[in-house]
Amino acid sequence: MEKSVMVVGLDDSERSFYALEWTLEHFFSKSPENWPFKLVIVHAKPSAVSAVGLAGPGAADVLPYVETDLKKIAARVLERAKETCTAKSVNDVILEVMEGDARNVLCEAVEKHHASILVVGNHGYGAIKRAVLGSVSDYCAHHAHCTVMIVKKPKIKN
Repeated sequence: MEKSVMVVGLDDSERSFYALEWTLEHFFSKSPENWPFKLVIVHAKPSAVSAVGLAGPGAADVLPYVETDLKKIAARVLERAKETCTAKSVNDVILEVMEGDARNVLCEAVEKHHASILVVGNHGYGAIKRAVLGSVSDYCAHHAHCTVMIVKKPKIKN
């Protein structure tokens, strides 16, 4: 019997990596034959055009540099994800970079892999920032065709 698929959405934030570590501890701490899921980690790389936006004249000149930087960030995210998984003895993992807006990319990854669960972190934005930027976790909770688990990093109590 084939295992269900778990997709973990990952960006370069600490909260995102906290969600990955939490997931590995809670779902992948046993031996591989007892893992409840096949693990797929997806990083959404924005397009250079969306990252630059409508910057006016000369914007086209910077697009190759922005694209190079976005590729470097994606490579760093996947390398750190691989190291995090290896440190937890999780070696059977699929790592992917998909280009586009994170909200759409994660929902597409769920469809592509027929995932039964999507795990995302929570950035902890305030109401204004969330209204301007939009919440990836909120969007996925409403649009992904699977269970969505939002892992929140606990607040440090003083």
